[in-house]
Amino acid sequence: MGETEDGEADHITTDVQGQKCALVCECTAPESVNGKDNLPFLNAVLKNPVCKLYRFPTSDNKWMRIREQMSESILSFHIPKELISLHIKEDLCRNQELKELGELSPHWDNLRKNVLTHCDQMVNMYQDILTELSKETGSSFKSSSSKGEKTLEFVPVNLHLQRMHVHSPHLKDALYDVITVGAPAAHFQGFKNGGLRKLLHRFEMERRNTGYQFIYYSPENTAKAKEVLSNINQLQPLIATHADLLLNSASQHSPDSLKNSLKMLSEKTELFVHAFKDQLVRSALLALYTARPGGVLKKPPSPKSSPEESCPQDPPPLMRRQDSIPHHSDYDEEEWDRVWASVGKSLNCIIAMVDKLIERDGGSESGGDSSKDGEKDPSPVDSIITHPREDWYEQLYPLILTLKDCMGEVVNRAKQSLTFVLLQELAYSLPQCLMLTLRRDIVFSQALAGLVCGFIIKLHTSLHDPGFLQQLHTVGLIVQYEGLLSTYSDEIGMLEDMAVGISDLKKVAFKIIEAKSNDVLPVITGRREHYVVEVKLPARMFEALPLQIKEGQLLHVYPVLFNVGINEQQTLAERFGDVSLQESINQENFELLKEYYAIFMEKMPPDYISHFQEQNDLKGLLENLHQNIQAKKRKNVEIMWLAATICRKLNGIRFTCCKSAKDRTSMSVTLEQCSILRDEHQLHKDFFIRALDCMRREGCRIENVLKNIKCRKYAFNMLQLLAFPKYYRPPEGTYGKADT
Repeated sequence: MGETEDGEADHITTDVQGQKCALVCECTAPESVNGKDNLPFLNAVLKNPVCKLYRFPTSDNKWMRIREQMSESILSFHIPKELISLHIKEDLCRNQELKELGELSPHWDNLRKNVLTHCDQMVNMYQDILTELSKETGSSFKSSSSKGEKTLEFVPVNLHLQRMHVHSPHLKDALYDVITVGAPAAHFQGFKNGGLRKLLHRFEMERRNTGYQFIYYSPENTAKAKEVLSNINQLQPLIATHADLLLNSASQHSPDSLKNSLKMLSEKTELFVHAFKDQLVRSALLALYTARPGGVLKKPPSPKSSPEESCPQDPPPLMRRQDSIPHHSDYDEEEWDRVWASVGKSLNCIIAMVDKLIERDGGSESGGDSSKDGEKDPSPVDSIITHPREDWYEQLYPLILTLKDCMGEVVNRAKQSLTFVLLQELAYSLPQCLMLTLRRDIVFSQALAGLVCGFIIKLHTSLHDPGFLQQLHTVGLIVQYEGLLSTYSDEIGMLEDMAVGISDLKKVAFKIIEAKSNDVLPVITGRREHYVVEVKLPARMFEALPLQIKEGQLLHVYPVLFNVGINEQQTLAERFGDVSLQESINQENFELLKEYYAIFMEKMPPDYISHFQEQNDLKGLLENLHQNIQAKKRKNVEIMWLAATICRKLNGIRFTCCKSAKDRTSMSVTLEQCSILRDEHQLHKDFFIRALDCMRREGCRIENVLKNIKCRKYAFNMLQLLAFPKYYRPPEGTYGKADT
């Protein structure tokens, strides 16, 4: 049926039901994504490639050549280690803020001590896990048999890039990528009580209805408190830095430098002030006030009546941290407004001073003071300028000091009040609350490792596609997950974990930076509610990017999950159990996909959309997908075909997942590959089944089974095979006992 394509391959000929399968060649050399320039980068991310070569006849009796490749990724271990390090840093910071909350009444102080004890234990656990993972140097693969190991909880199961490169006689060469990975789930934690979707809902309902010793804050308010705290921690040092740069410009007596420094200081200070425009801070201050022991601490000295009046000579004394919350018999709700507004007033005072200094400097150069100046009403700023040539630094220093003092007062109050909000969530149910956080971190880590791998591969595959790059920074990327989990027994909990983990990926943004060394592995920054993944590109590749991306614009992803159970457990669920979880997930994610399509149509240029629509009837595909979801048909695999097709046509990133990404996943990806060959590359209709059996018997996926369980047999029993939809059954002789 064919011949060897090059000298690096070994012949493997298979006889299937009396007829020869297409010739398969096992190849030892991996293929680069887009030429040799990208190969060094890919070799740093992808490891241990397995390559197979095929030749299949087309409908007009010509030959197409197919190169199938499967690779591990060191991101399987790199991303979890990055993430756990961030968790430790974030939790240590939170624990320190709890300790600095100040004096509390006995009830709240006991709760705080209990929370800190458990939080310290969690940090120690994370540190132990990180230590164990750090021992896995050079690792790039976690087998399905290791999915229940505690030390590897954060690592995704069986993560691989599955690639098909088609050389067709009629059409342009095409590349099709799917990331295969075990469903993100906390296997070591178990599924006796369900997965994250159920556990989080139950936790929230119980917390909402148990308020006798806690103050209830909604998940949105808790997330808001974390966001404001994060903004505080980022902006305060930035403002201090820009304030020092302003003083440096003043000491150099440089008007242009002074203006630029003032602009940067103003922008950051305005962001700082805006961060507190929320009722949550005000209510949290009052809640914390009621939690203080009555009359133990004195009311702190109020800031001077206004920064305008305190602009001149002497800077106000610094407030002590423990006195930063009002403690007096009649709580003054308006005091926070005055303290908060003092930052903006201090900034205005600095702006006025800079304007005066530059104006006086220009006037002295043109021949002395203007007589008009003396006619103006004196202002606080005017009163401290005694000579036009007086040192600018001396004029600005007290104002900068006042700004820093006012900002410090706001930070102390806000930090303590918002930390008190976080205390409520933690104190409600220990250790269940922290165990939920641990479970969510585990699932998210597995999901994020796969996402980063998929994003990097997609970026390198499409670097020379201007339309894709425009879509990337204008709209973002759709990330479509195909789930094959049943809604029965433990797999319900896995699906509940997976649904939350994939939804949490909405908190992730990407940023592309230029690599300054040979280290091209991504770096993660941020916190649990918001992560930024910095992807490094070599200088030549980075320079080819659009300006918006080079300037650091955040690039967003839109994850969606569609699940269709296909095994015998799903048969039981459909006949005797409940499939509402799968139906809800599919309907919810269809709405998300539809939202992305609407954004895509709105933001992409009309000429691109018109060209796009000529080749892709996306609206029709979406309507068809919606109809199939509404139909509630048993094992409706049409949902998966349609979702995958829409994803590919939208330049998205494709994932396929089952419990271990080994058996059901192998059936799905090989079927998808052969369907693409038939629908897009004119595979001869008489060879569809033979090509499918050939890929399953001798292709990359049987190698995946071998590396996971040391056996070249898919883990299916006869009952499972009878339950599978059409085309999901492996060829004779390639299956054995069912997976456990």
